Amino acid sequence: MAEENTVATEQAVADREAAPATAGAAAPDDVVLEASGLTKHFAVRKRGRDLLTGTKRSVRAVDDVDLVLRRGRVTALVGESGSGKSTVARLLAQLYPRTGGDIRLHGKSVTVKGGKAFRAYCRQVQMIFQDPFASLNPVHTVRYHLTRALKIHDRAGEDVEQALHDLLTRVQLTPPERYVDKFPHELSGGQRQRVAIARALGADPEALLADEPVSMLDVSIRLGVLNLLRDLKERLHLAILYITHDIASARYFADDTLVMYAGRMVEGGDSETVTQSPAHPYTRLLIESAPDPDRLDPGTGKEPGEVPEEKGAGEPPSLIAPPSGCRFHPRCPAAMQRCETDLPPRFEVDDSPGHWAACWLYDSAVTP
Repeated sequence: MAEENTVATEQAVADREAAPATAGAAAPDDVVLEASGLTKHFAVRKRGRDLLTGTKRSVRAVDDVDLVLRRGRVTALVGESGSGKSTVARLLAQLYPRTGGDIRLHGKSVTVKGGKAFRAYCRQVQMIFQDPFASLNPVHTVRYHLTRALKIHDRAGEDVEQALHDLLTRVQLTPPERYVDKFPHELSGGQRQRVAIARALGADPEALLADEPVSMLDVSIRLGVLNLLRDLKERLHLAILYITHDIASARYFADDTLVMYAGRMVEGGDSETVTQSPAHPYTRLLIESAPDPDRLDPGTGKEPGEVPEEKGAGEPPSLIAPPSGCRFHPRCPAAMQRCETDLPPRFEVDDSPGHWAACWLYDSAVTP
């Protein structure tokens, strides 16, 4: 029976890799993983006055997040540090229990806390962590990491050595014999991240949650890892969530881009539109913060239309006591009175289908 299961799994992988373009044309529209109203609040330890008054405080890390991951597409989640991006990934990976909202895998609501149910979920949803050195056990070899992944998810088959070689070849670590018995400290950062990707592929997942997979790598090798993930997406028809603070890489790598600020989604749409025609003031700040010599005015040394420092500068708000209304209004150069009191819903932006922004500037009933 185990042999039959192994053969069936191997055949499924082969079919996914060998599927022609015409057969996979419908695959990119298949929803693999989706979240609606996803919310996560972390309780804050009571101290001093809180103990006397019984006040309960929490960090509102993620509030009312909606996203969809489709087969054969990359969705980028962009935002500065502390915006809640990694928390979203851990919620989708079921590493954190959610405070509210729903997570659906192939349309079915899923909540797992451990055991066989969690293992079954991990076979379909895998996560790639930011720091490849921290995510690999330094006292074990590449062989151990990959063999364990294959055996846990019943993918080892009879020829474990061949399965190991196939995984390493898939992530372009060739010849496999050179890497299979090395320890993590004997590999470069890019090689370690490729091993981490191979370990994730050992489960034969349908969705990959990549939490800033290239931010810890040298600039010279980031493109190679992104190209590897793109190749895997196309060959295996994977749904990928790509978390990054670099909106330029989102334009290069992702099909769709979502922008997150202080735990909330503020803009979304196809990557080309969001990065080339940003609608939300925060998205514009992200793009303008990236150095671009072509935008500098030779006379002043500044960029035309540069956001005033008193509005564009500053730190994200405390998520223990976030601002009322739009959370970006204390830093927003276009803030109105309404922004301070009312939370903006999503408004459609007319420049492209599916482009939206959670900003009162796009409320047709309001004139700024």
